[in-house]
Amino acid sequence: MLTRDELTRYKRQLAIFGEEGQLKLKQARVFLAGAGGLGSTIATYLTVAGIGRLKIVDNDVVSLDNLNRQILYGDGDLGRGKTESAAARLKSLNANIQVETVPETIAEDNAAELTAGCDLIIDGLDNFETRYILNRVALAKKTPFFHGAIHGFYGQATTIVPGKTACLRCIFPEAPPTVAPPVVGVTAGVIGCIQATEVIKYLLGAGELLENRLLVWDGLGCRLNEVPLKRTPDCKDCG
Repeated sequence: MLTRDELTRYKRQLAIFGEEGQLKLKQARVFLAGAGGLGSTIATYLTVAGIGRLKIVDNDVVSLDNLNRQILYGDGDLGRGKTESAAARLKSLNANIQVETVPETIAEDNAAELTAGCDLIIDGLDNFETRYILNRVALAKKTPFFHGAIHGFYGQATTIVPGKTACLRCIFPEAPPTVAPPVVGVTAGVIGCIQATEVIKYLLGAGELLENRLLVWDGLGCRLNEVPLKRTPDCKDCG
Protein backbone atom coordinates (compact mmCIF):
# COMPACT_ATOMS: atom_id res chain seq x y z
CA MET A 1 0.00 0.00 0.00
CA LEU A 2 1.01 3.64 -0.29
CA THR A 3 2.38 5.51 2.70
CA ARG A 4 1.03 8.87 3.84
CA ASP A 5 4.11 10.52 2.37
CA GLU A 6 3.51 8.83 -0.98
CA LEU A 7 -0.15 9.83 -1.03
CA THR A 8 0.96 13.43 -0.69
CA ARG A 9 4.00 13.23 -2.98
CA TYR A 10 2.06 11.70 -5.86
CA LYS A 11 -1.18 13.62 -5.31
CA ARG A 12 -1.24 15.11 -8.82
CA GLN A 13 -0.63 11.66 -10.35
CA LEU A 14 -3.25 9.99 -8.19
CA ALA A 15 -5.73 12.40 -9.73
CA ILE A 16 -4.97 10.75 -13.09
CA PHE A 17 -4.61 7.03 -12.37
CA GLY A 18 -5.45 6.60 -8.70
CA GLU A 19 -3.80 4.58 -5.95
CA GLU A 20 -4.04 1.37 -7.95
CA GLY A 21 -1.99 2.89 -10.76
CA GLN A 22 0.56 4.31 -8.37
CA LEU A 23 0.96 0.91 -6.76
CA LYS A 24 1.75 -0.57 -10.18
CA LEU A 25 4.58 1.92 -10.52
CA LYS A 26 5.77 1.23 -6.98
CA GLN A 27 5.89 -2.51 -7.61
CA ALA A 28 7.77 -2.20 -10.92
CA ARG A 29 11.34 -3.39 -11.39
CA VAL A 30 13.00 -1.45 -14.20
CA PHE A 31 16.34 -2.06 -15.91
CA LEU A 32 18.08 0.98 -17.39
CA ALA A 33 21.07 0.43 -19.66
CA GLY A 34 23.20 3.55 -19.58
CA ALA A 35 23.36 6.60 -17.32
CA GLY A 36 24.32 9.16 -19.92
CA GLY A 37 22.18 11.75 -21.71
CA LEU A 38 19.12 9.57 -22.29
CA GLY A 39 19.62 7.65 -19.07
CA SER A 40 19.80 10.82 -16.98
CA THR A 41 16.43 12.04 -18.22
CA ILE A 42 14.78 8.62 -18.06
CA ALA A 43 16.04 7.90 -14.55
CA THR A 44 15.05 11.34 -13.26
CA TYR A 45 11.45 11.19 -14.42
CA LEU A 46 10.89 7.55 -13.47
CA THR A 47 12.30 8.33 -10.02
CA VAL A 48 10.02 11.28 -9.37
CA ALA A 49 7.08 9.29 -10.77
CA GLY A 50 7.62 6.66 -8.07
CA ILE A 51 9.02 3.64 -9.92
CA GLY A 52 9.69 1.15 -7.13
CA ARG A 53 13.05 -0.26 -8.14
CA LEU A 54 15.46 1.12 -10.71
CA LYS A 55 18.52 -0.89 -11.71
CA ILE A 56 21.10 1.15 -13.61
CA VAL A 57 24.12 -0.36 -15.36
CA ASP A 58 26.95 1.86 -16.61
CA ASN A 59 30.71 1.48 -16.27
CA ASP A 60 31.71 5.03 -17.17
CA VAL A 61 32.93 7.96 -15.07
CA VAL A 62 31.69 11.53 -15.25
CA SER A 63 33.74 13.75 -17.55
CA LEU A 64 33.47 17.43 -18.39
CA ASP A 65 32.15 16.80 -21.90
CA ASN A 66 29.18 14.88 -20.42
CA LEU A 67 27.73 17.88 -18.66
CA ASN A 68 25.96 19.51 -21.61
CA ARG A 69 23.37 16.72 -21.58
CA GLN A 70 23.77 14.38 -18.61
CA ILE A 71 21.61 16.20 -16.08
CA LEU A 72 22.24 13.79 -13.19
CA TYR A 73 25.75 15.22 -12.78
CA GLY A 74 27.50 18.49 -12.03
CA ASP A 75 31.03 19.84 -11.74
CA GLY A 76 31.45 18.21 -8.35
CA ASP A 77 30.95 14.75 -9.87
CA LEU A 78 33.86 14.91 -12.33
CA GLY A 79 35.94 11.74 -12.16
CA ARG A 80 33.32 9.95 -10.08
CA GLY A 81 31.60 6.79 -11.29
CA LYS A 82 28.34 7.58 -13.04
CA THR A 83 26.32 4.96 -11.19
CA GLU A 84 27.58 6.20 -7.82
CA SER A 85 26.73 9.80 -8.65
CA ALA A 86 23.41 8.84 -10.23
CA ALA A 87 22.30 6.85 -7.18
CA ALA A 88 23.05 9.74 -4.82
CA ARG A 89 21.20 12.24 -6.99
CA LEU A 90 18.16 10.01 -7.54
CA LYS A 91 17.83 9.17 -3.85
CA SER A 92 17.91 12.89 -3.09
CA LEU A 93 14.99 13.33 -5.48
CA ASN A 94 12.89 10.52 -4.01
CA ALA A 95 13.97 8.54 -0.95
CA ASN A 96 11.03 6.16 -1.40
CA ILE A 97 12.49 4.31 -4.37
CA GLN A 98 15.17 1.63 -4.51
CA VAL A 99 18.13 2.39 -6.75
CA GLU A 100 20.46 -0.48 -7.59
CA THR A 101 23.56 0.43 -9.54
CA VAL A 102 26.04 -1.84 -11.30
CA PRO A 103 29.32 -0.33 -12.58
CA GLU A 104 29.81 -2.92 -15.32
CA THR A 105 29.89 -3.01 -19.10
CA ILE A 106 26.94 -4.84 -20.63
CA ALA A 107 28.17 -7.75 -22.75
CA GLU A 108 26.92 -10.96 -24.32
CA ASP A 109 28.03 -13.04 -21.33
CA ASN A 110 26.42 -10.96 -18.56
CA ALA A 111 23.33 -9.28 -20.08
CA ALA A 112 20.89 -12.05 -19.16
CA GLU A 113 22.08 -12.08 -15.55
CA LEU A 114 22.09 -8.29 -15.25
CA THR A 115 18.48 -8.04 -16.44
CA ALA A 116 17.23 -10.94 -14.30
CA GLY A 117 14.14 -10.13 -12.26
CA CYS A 118 13.35 -6.93 -14.16
CA ASP A 119 9.95 -6.27 -15.73
CA LEU A 120 11.30 -4.28 -18.67
CA ILE A 121 14.50 -3.05 -20.31
CA ILE A 122 15.21 0.56 -21.29
CA ASP A 123 17.79 1.53 -23.87
CA GLY A 124 19.76 4.57 -22.72
CA LEU A 125 22.78 3.57 -24.78
CA ASP A 126 24.86 5.22 -27.48
CA ASN A 127 25.89 2.19 -29.54
CA PHE A 128 24.03 -0.46 -31.51
CA GLU A 129 26.20 -3.46 -30.67
CA THR A 130 25.09 -3.35 -27.03
CA ARG A 131 21.54 -2.55 -28.10
CA TYR A 132 21.50 -5.72 -30.20
CA ILE A 133 22.64 -7.73 -27.17
CA LEU A 134 19.76 -6.36 -25.09
CA ASN A 135 17.37 -6.88 -28.00
CA ARG A 136 18.22 -10.60 -28.01
CA VAL A 137 17.89 -10.83 -24.24
CA ALA A 138 14.51 -9.08 -24.37
CA LEU A 139 13.32 -11.50 -27.07
CA ALA A 140 14.52 -14.55 -25.14
CA LYS A 141 12.85 -13.39 -21.93
CA LYS A 142 9.78 -11.93 -23.69
CA THR A 143 10.52 -8.65 -21.92
CA PRO A 144 9.48 -5.28 -23.39
CA PHE A 145 12.38 -3.21 -24.70
CA PHE A 146 12.15 0.59 -24.90
CA HIS A 147 14.50 1.97 -27.54
CA GLY A 148 15.74 5.53 -27.91
CA ALA A 149 18.61 7.15 -29.80
CA ILE A 150 19.76 10.70 -30.47
CA HIS A 151 21.98 12.60 -32.91
CA GLY A 152 22.31 16.36 -32.80
CA PHE A 153 18.82 17.89 -32.92
CA TYR A 154 17.31 14.56 -34.04
CA GLY A 155 16.11 11.54 -32.11
CA GLN A 156 13.95 8.45 -32.31
CA ALA A 157 12.03 6.11 -30.04
CA THR A 158 9.98 2.94 -30.28
CA THR A 159 8.56 0.32 -27.94
CA ILE A 160 9.39 -3.29 -28.73
CA VAL A 161 7.11 -6.03 -27.39
CA PRO A 162 8.51 -9.50 -28.21
CA GLY A 163 6.14 -11.61 -30.29
CA LYS A 164 3.98 -8.59 -31.10
CA THR A 165 6.16 -5.96 -32.75
CA ALA A 166 9.19 -5.62 -34.94
CA CYS A 167 12.37 -6.11 -32.92
CA LEU A 168 15.36 -3.78 -33.03
CA ARG A 169 17.11 -5.96 -35.63
CA CYS A 170 14.01 -5.89 -37.85
CA ILE A 171 14.14 -2.09 -37.79
CA PHE A 172 17.92 -1.77 -38.12
CA PRO A 173 19.33 -4.93 -39.74
CA GLU A 174 22.87 -3.55 -39.64
CA ALA A 175 24.51 -1.30 -37.09
CA PRO A 176 25.46 2.19 -38.26
CA PRO A 177 29.13 3.17 -37.91
CA THR A 178 30.26 3.41 -34.30
CA VAL A 179 31.04 7.06 -33.67
CA ALA A 180 30.41 9.42 -30.78
CA PRO A 181 27.31 11.26 -32.04
CA PRO A 182 27.06 15.03 -31.73
CA VAL A 183 24.37 15.84 -29.18
CA VAL A 184 22.59 18.92 -27.89
CA GLY A 185 21.24 18.28 -24.42
CA VAL A 186 17.63 19.20 -25.16
CA THR A 187 17.37 16.30 -27.63
CA ALA A 188 18.29 13.84 -24.89
CA GLY A 189 15.60 15.46 -22.77
CA VAL A 190 12.91 15.11 -25.45
CA ILE A 191 13.63 11.48 -26.34
CA GLY A 192 14.31 10.44 -22.73
CA CYS A 193 10.96 11.89 -21.68
CA ILE A 194 9.22 9.99 -24.48
CA GLN A 195 10.84 6.75 -23.34
CA ALA A 196 9.90 7.40 -19.71
CA THR A 197 6.33 8.14 -20.79
CA GLU A 198 6.18 4.84 -22.68
CA VAL A 199 7.43 2.96 -19.61
CA ILE A 200 4.82 4.55 -17.36
CA LYS A 201 2.03 3.86 -19.88
CA TYR A 202 3.14 0.25 -20.22
CA LEU A 203 3.15 -0.32 -16.47
CA LEU A 204 -0.26 1.32 -16.09
CA GLY A 205 -1.77 -0.40 -19.13
CA ALA A 206 -2.80 3.05 -20.35
CA GLY A 207 -2.92 4.74 -23.73
CA GLU A 208 -1.38 3.59 -27.00
CA LEU A 209 2.23 2.51 -27.00
CA LEU A 210 4.76 3.12 -29.76
CA GLU A 211 4.29 -0.44 -31.00
CA ASN A 212 5.36 -0.96 -34.61
CA ARG A 213 5.91 2.78 -34.88
CA LEU A 214 9.24 4.61 -34.90
CA LEU A 215 8.72 8.13 -33.58
CA VAL A 216 11.22 10.52 -35.16
CA TRP A 217 11.95 13.93 -33.61
CA ASP A 218 13.24 16.77 -35.77
CA GLY A 219 14.27 19.45 -33.31
CA LEU A 220 15.31 21.96 -35.97
CA GLY A 221 11.88 21.83 -37.60
CA CYS A 222 10.14 21.12 -34.29
CA ARG A 223 8.27 18.20 -35.86
CA LEU A 224 7.39 14.69 -34.81
CA ASN A 225 6.97 12.10 -37.55
CA GLU A 226 6.15 8.40 -37.49
CA VAL A 227 7.59 5.56 -39.54
CA PRO A 228 5.41 2.42 -39.62
CA LEU A 229 7.26 -0.76 -38.74
CA LYS A 230 6.66 -4.44 -39.32
CA ARG A 231 8.39 -7.67 -38.37
CA THR A 232 10.87 -9.15 -40.81
CA PRO A 233 10.19 -12.88 -41.36
CA ASP A 234 13.88 -13.68 -41.89
CA CYS A 235 15.17 -11.44 -39.08
CA LYS A 236 18.17 -13.18 -37.52
CA ASP A 237 17.12 -12.15 -34.02
CA CYS A 238 13.34 -12.75 -34.01
CA GLY A 239 12.51 -14.40 -37.34
